[in-house]
Amino acid sequence: MSTQRLLLTDLHIFDGHASNLTDAQDILIEAGRIREIGANLRAEGARVLKGTGRFAIPGLIDAHFHANAPLLDIEMADRMPHSLLAQHARLSLQGALQRGFTTLRDAGGADRGLAMALEAGLIPGPRLFFAGKALSQTGGHGDLAPLGAPACACAYSGTLTEVVDGVDAVRLAVRKALRDGASQIKLMVSGGVLSESDPIWSNQFSDEEIAAAVAETGARRAYVMAHAHGADAAARCARLGVRSVEHGTLIDAPTAVELAAAGTYVVPTLGIIDALRSLPVGAVQSRVLDKLALVGDQARAAVAACRDAGVRLGLGTDLLGELQTRQSREFLMRAEIQPALDVLKSATSINAEMMMMEGELGEVSVGALADILVLNRNPLENVRVLADPDATIDAIICRGQIVKGDQ
Repeated sequence: MSTQRLLLTDLHIFDGHASNLTDAQDILIEAGRIREIGANLRAEGARVLKGTGRFAIPGLIDAHFHANAPLLDIEMADRMPHSLLAQHARLSLQGALQRGFTTLRDAGGADRGLAMALEAGLIPGPRLFFAGKALSQTGGHGDLAPLGAPACACAYSGTLTEVVDGVDAVRLAVRKALRDGASQIKLMVSGGVLSESDPIWSNQFSDEEIAAAVAETGARRAYVMAHAHGADAAARCARLGVRSVEHGTLIDAPTAVELAAAGTYVVPTLGIIDALRSLPVGAVQSRVLDKLALVGDQARAAVAACRDAGVRLGLGTDLLGELQTRQSREFLMRAEIQPALDVLKSATSINAEMMMMEGELGEVSVGALADILVLNRNPLENVRVLADPDATIDAIICRGQIVKGDQ
């Protein structure tokens, strides 16, 4: 934890919640937390960063990130040597931080060692909330075993995913992941775009298996996040107590109403669809293009349905490999569907609330962890400015320390 005292002066603050900016205020940071907010603060011996009338917002949160996915070929990435994968992850995490994402919720693959390296300062990067390996049924979205591989007594387990079948196996895998420090558990409850053997529309895991994961995480004050494209899969999540639905590309209006009533969060990931569609012909297999055609045009309509129903919408990107440089483009796509304030809240306070970190992350308030961005443009007027972090973000403070900017 940082012991440095840092004083940010003369900033108009978006606190993560309010629809308006504050008048010019100062922010005093001590020991990695916000100690005081007010006008004309004094702090003897503190390092000073002059805001000169610019804008302060909470550090951004990407609630669907893959630190250990350096390739679009997820089967190959899943078999990469761990030492090589860690070096790719280091670059991925550093890049995310420089784009203003001071917190990442990993959606499968990151582990305790990576989180420990970040906390120890061995890797400069964001805070990391990891799920361990994403859990899949046999033949599900996370079953990355080669098709036609000989049957064996052991289930598939790679770097990113693990196959578990049956209530007892699910319960054991969840308990092991929580023992190892996972803050959430990732389940694959529908088909996916990049996987080979499962149609998008397929429902995966039984109700009993999903309920077992929900019960085990609840007992540890953790939660389940679930990969779910189809409306049926999303509705099952709402009924069974899953906290957040990931992607939700085929959610319709009735399902959105059900999700809102259950208090289920939805984390759209429009960026990966946009990125895959932008790739040159031949860069991805034809089966991927066929699945993209099914979900791509409906993904924005699903976000709009959730917006209209009052669903709590988070923000995530789900980008893999070299596509992670497009992380900030998520703001462009969300701005087409939601007002600037709602997009900002999705990337800050709503994500924090979903992650059970309300009051700690995603807001600029006394007592919160000191993750703050200093911008030269007002994102409440146009949230699209966050799509160009190099031009818009003048300073990044993470864990109470300046990691970019020193005016």
